[in-house]
Amino acid sequence: MKKLENKRAIVTGGTRGIGKAIVFELASEGCSVVFTYSQSAAAAKQIEERASEFGVKLLGFQADASKFSEAEKTISFALENLGGLDILVNNAGITRDNLLLRMKEEDFDEVIAANLKSVFNYSKLAVKPMMGQKYGKIINISSVVALIGNPGQANYVASKAGVIGFTKSIAREFASRNITVNAIAPGYVLTDMTENLNEKQKEALLSQIPLNKIAKPEDIAKTAAFLASSDADYITGQVLAVDGGLTM
Repeated sequence: MKKLENKRAIVTGGTRGIGKAIVFELASEGCSVVFTYSQSAAAAKQIEERASEFGVKLLGFQADASKFSEAEKTISFALENLGGLDILVNNAGITRDNLLLRMKEEDFDEVIAANLKSVFNYSKLAVKPMMGQKYGKIINISSVVALIGNPGQANYVASKAGVIGFTKSIAREFASRNITVNAIAPGYVLTDMTENLNEKQKEALLSQIPLNKIAKPEDIAKTAAFLASSDADYITGQVLAVDGGLTM
């Protein structure tokens, strides 16, 4: 039997990179998924078309994760189409990198809204059906920069550090209801950005990582699937750094 057989999940920001990998990893373990996207309807359609391959439902829903009203619509859509909600993965996020002296106020506000307020929006709404069934798994995607800082990313680091604090707080609030809440802090992950680095930049990056390799989105996705499964039933309020040893 698959680890997530007949489970139902929402994954925010599910059409690219880590989010997309999480959608497919959950599906491969028998979980039906509603995933959100902000613009790419074509990418969402391609993901939906793979549902029969996994034998589960894969349903895209266009929503701005930073808006509470749109999170409400997402939750309603999931409950109506999946029949319930067992797992929430808060993955949606953006970057607006710049040195602090050059950073615009709107760049700070937009990142906090997309990366941190979105976690509040979906978590607040998701715990209601989870409390009713006395079961739930919330997994928040933070970042290793929340643990070590990073120049030029004060807004992003603040948002991801906030996710960690939020995770620990609500883990304590809902533990008695059998709802676990954990965070994943990915290190450097193979994305379009890292693929475009030159050899010198890659060498500098790898020199910081004891395992001497950059993570694939699937590495993060497998951790998310573990935390969503019964194998992690006694784990809550934790931050798992999936970073090749970068922050050890």
